[in-house]
Amino acid sequence: MARRFVTLDVFTAERFTGNPLAVVLDAEGLDTAGMQRIAKEFNLSETVFVFPPSEPRQRADIRIFTPGRELPFAGHPTVGTAVLLAILDRDRQPGAAAFGLREQVGIVPCAVEVRDGMSGSARFRLPRLPFTWGEGKDTAACAWALGLDPTEIGFDRHVPSRHSAGVAYDLVPVASLEALARSKPQGEAFDKAFGDSDHPAPYVYARMPQADGLRFRARMFGLGMGIAEDPATGSAAAAFAGALMQCEPLGDGEHDIVIEQGVEMGRPSEIALQMVIKNGELVSAEIGGSAVMMSRGELLS
Repeated sequence: MARRFVTLDVFTAERFTGNPLAVVLDAEGLDTAGMQRIAKEFNLSETVFVFPPSEPRQRADIRIFTPGRELPFAGHPTVGTAVLLAILDRDRQPGAAAFGLREQVGIVPCAVEVRDGMSGSARFRLPRLPFTWGEGKDTAACAWALGLDPTEIGFDRHVPSRHSAGVAYDLVPVASLEALARSKPQGEAFDKAFGDSDHPAPYVYARMPQADGLRFRARMFGLGMGIAEDPATGSAAAAFAGALMQCEPLGDGEHDIVIEQGVEMGRPSEIALQMVIKNGELVSAEIGGSAVMMSRGELLS
């Protein structure tokens, strides 16, 4: 049977930048193995499969696959799918939409603004706030794993940490953009440092110098997910909120953080993270960004 698909560039408003995403709109009848094969064929960071909603209150059920495994939750698939479904629901007319997408982690509330028949922006509230899933790795181990000097690991209060908001990451701060650009997985040292995760995936980040507000640049090496490097990782940005709570002196109120990613790959992306803190506790967080349609077609099997 033929199945419609659309590809989008996500966390960007410009085609040929951001993080590519494939969305298969007619997923009924596909089993897990079939979806994994299709995701491997697209060979993008993630492929989404859209199913009819299991509850009338939500827009759709979705399942998310990397080329190597299924994920319970991911950011750029959520943003891209929300923008695409809102464009289709509004018959490509500009305007706002709000609905829930059921992912394995739970129902993800989305707010969408359709700009035109091909693009829009979306924000979603994290269905699960970040939590610590282990002790951050040793500074020297992180340095050897990424081909850096141990003195280049960490800055200000930031030290390696482990957080998850549905997908677990090692969060590794580095002292400069130059160190970030030189970061590269180092084979056996990488496996030794991060291999106790079921999907080794360090999220390496640096503060943007002389930036207004909280602005960072990051890279994500998802070798355990079948992704050599990801141009934009919303689920890691969600986990990053946990690192910010641990390492950044944030007070009560709303905090808007901008994360650049994909720069070193020639796929610049921009992720908006908003955190709300009350009485010293993170009470909610949202991820947002733009998406633009890139291609559409049919899968023939």
